[in-house]
Amino acid sequence: MEFEELKEAIEKAELVDAHAHNIVALDSSFPFIGTFSEATGHALSFAPHSLSFKRNLREIAQLYGTQVSLESIEKHRQNSGLDSFTSKCFKQARISALLIDDGLKLDKKHDIEWHRKFVPFVGRVLRIETLAEQILDQESPHAPSWNLDSFTKAFVERLNSYPLPIHIVAFKTIAAYRSGLDIDTHVSKQVAEKGLVQVLQAGKPVRIENKGLIDYILTCTLEVAQRCGLPLQIHTGFGDRDLDLRLSNPLHLRTLLEDKRFAKCRIVLLHASYPFSKEASFLASVYPQVYLDFGLAVPKLSVHGMVSSVKELLDLASTKKVMFSTDGYASPETYYLGAKKAREVIFLVLRDACASGDLSLMEAIDAAKDIFSRNSIAFYKLDVDINSCSPQSRISPKLQIKEVDVQEDSNSFVRIIWTDTSGQQRCRAVQAQRFNSSVMKNGVGLTFASMGMSSFSDGPAEESMLTGVGEIRLVPDLSTKQTIPWTKQESMVLADMHLKPGEAWEYCPREALRRVTNVLKDEFDLVMNAGFENEFYLLKNVVREGKKDYVPFDFGPYCSASSFDAAAHIFHEIVPALESLNITVEQFHAESGKGQFEVSLGHTISSRAADNLVYTREVIRSVARKHGLLATFVPKYDLCDIGSGSHVHLSLWKNGENVFPASDKSSACGMSSIGEEFMAGVLFHLPSILAVTAPLPNSYDRIQPNTWSGAFQCWGQENREAAIRTASPPGTPDGLVTNFEIKSFDGSANPYLGLAVIMAAGIDGLRRHLQLPSPIDTNPADVAATLKRLPESLSEAVEALENDKVLHELVGRKLLVAIKGVRKSEIEYYAKNPDAYKQLIHRY
Repeated sequence: MEFEELKEAIEKAELVDAHAHNIVALDSSFPFIGTFSEATGHALSFAPHSLSFKRNLREIAQLYGTQVSLESIEKHRQNSGLDSFTSKCFKQARISALLIDDGLKLDKKHDIEWHRKFVPFVGRVLRIETLAEQILDQESPHAPSWNLDSFTKAFVERLNSYPLPIHIVAFKTIAAYRSGLDIDTHVSKQVAEKGLVQVLQAGKPVRIENKGLIDYILTCTLEVAQRCGLPLQIHTGFGDRDLDLRLSNPLHLRTLLEDKRFAKCRIVLLHASYPFSKEASFLASVYPQVYLDFGLAVPKLSVHGMVSSVKELLDLASTKKVMFSTDGYASPETYYLGAKKAREVIFLVLRDACASGDLSLMEAIDAAKDIFSRNSIAFYKLDVDINSCSPQSRISPKLQIKEVDVQEDSNSFVRIIWTDTSGQQRCRAVQAQRFNSSVMKNGVGLTFASMGMSSFSDGPAEESMLTGVGEIRLVPDLSTKQTIPWTKQESMVLADMHLKPGEAWEYCPREALRRVTNVLKDEFDLVMNAGFENEFYLLKNVVREGKKDYVPFDFGPYCSASSFDAAAHIFHEIVPALESLNITVEQFHAESGKGQFEVSLGHTISSRAADNLVYTREVIRSVARKHGLLATFVPKYDLCDIGSGSHVHLSLWKNGENVFPASDKSSACGMSSIGEEFMAGVLFHLPSILAVTAPLPNSYDRIQPNTWSGAFQCWGQENREAAIRTASPPGTPDGLVTNFEIKSFDGSANPYLGLAVIMAAGIDGLRRHLQLPSPIDTNPADVAATLKRLPESLSEAVEALENDKVLHELVGRKLLVAIKGVRKSEIEYYAKNPDAYKQLIHRY
């Protein structure tokens, strides 16, 4: 049996390193030899005679082109400089996402942010014992010394603030090192209090070794982890000599795993639990919440030991439950060795599984992709994409957070941005110092009425059932905080709406999208990606007969080079500004309208796509204003010219791979059964979806036949007149489609609410296994008699929404009451004031 295809797939695989530690400076006191062994002190002198040391030394010497000696390698490191050989190690390792436990005490270790120079995505694993020790090393703010209540409050508050400057993806415990894995999840407060007193009496720096206190801390963490949906990494098996190996057997965790309070808390057993790999495999096979990681065992064991331990993991455990990591620490060489040996070991293990008949060749290739990246992406809920068809592709970070470089003085501000029910983007600003001291945690106050406002009034619509009575908190989502590109003295952040910090308000658009996203994930293990096309007009101010008016910036036709030339100076600011916000711009061009342009964004997970759209509108409007122009996303700025849409492209992803296309060319429509059912649900609910994605009476002036806006309830393959079209971008195999586009989505829509109702409709399609009608392969207007017209007015769309029980159930009944109330006020106002739409250019 030939295994070249398996070997090639493994060599080309992008790696998600799910557990590692900080790299140290060259002048750190940590000895370079220490990166080759868990031994310390005098025992380290025997390390050079171990099998793994000799092998790893040769591997590094070959990488650097030096003699095979520790001295030669260390000399090369000093001469090259840390950044140089670190870059080489990571490039060769092809690690594209890295999760760092920075709780390991290492002299002169670089912070997590430093590692971003070498890896596209870096997340943080929060070691809970280190956090607890840091808290106890401080003086209690409430009393002369800590007691259990004050410590618990401080500890849980820190855990709950997990969207920190570096995105936290998991918690971790080293209880195995301190008191063992026989965790008492019902430890009493009296026992924990006694343990705290004992720890504090030992003096500072605090080191927590008391079993009662450790069990209490771990139980508190499990409660937070379950509530926040974060997993817990547990050190199991071997380590340095501080550890009692007898107490690190994962079988001791049975009490914890059987505790029904934490049955949904996802747990990963680190280091292959070596030498208890068989035990770990058993636990993963019988407990649905248990997963496995083989870092440290690979590459610290002999080749036989590595292969044996990984094979033992797979004796009983699912290949969907085994994950790669390097357990790299101190030196970048540990990352390189971990990645290199993991590829070799996984190849040997899967090759033998094929040879013995356990796996087919294709099943082995699929298992390799799972182990190296897809399992970790799913388990840690990483917001990354993998294009498995391209060997050159890299995992691209979607929640990568950059350090904001705003100078925190009295002249620097933070804008807190939200989008209301009518799709208007609003903000409040606070001084950066106040933001950091209070607002980032507690938010700012906002009236209930804010989610009942219409496009024509800053007061609540009567039928929204929201009034000026009651207040919420706008709580910043720190993962979205960015320096404002056009004014470096300010930053901006998107906000969630909470009744109080930690308690989401049911009217919050971002929370509504999260709710529906969780349903799609929990029921079908799917993630919806989205990418928006932004059409907008650039207008200039003129004076006509003594009155100010706005007219098009340019009069060129579709894709006119001269129109682009006229706006080039603006795009030279817009595009770099968007890229500085980690927003991918795929293309931009002049559109059909006079002074109309389009900017197309790359696709990403729905929540991030909505965030990107909000920031994109902010950038375009602000840059245009800087040049004395007004950018407007209003659906129909001029009733005699073409309208502006915000077409959205959608796809379905599972474990980092797009599952919308069919698996081969045999599908008649080029999409998988999952893709067809989801899209059929969207098509079925499209009339009621329009009440959210086309929220103004002016929106229906745009949605007309023969205007590429999708006026009929139909779909087509690459049919831009259909309301929904399936797309096959360049490079897609013939006969397959990668995504579908909805045309009836415009720039006045709240993107969170729009994506939420679309996703809810798709979920209904999946639940009911809906099938698509035949595609329309001609202009729908030519066969209008055979098709159903989409709502021709907002009134019709609202009526459809009122009768749509599915959307009410999934999106939220009270929220939809508010949406319908605002829409009805829009209908009434613009019916009485037909020319009022002209003022919308200042709101959208």
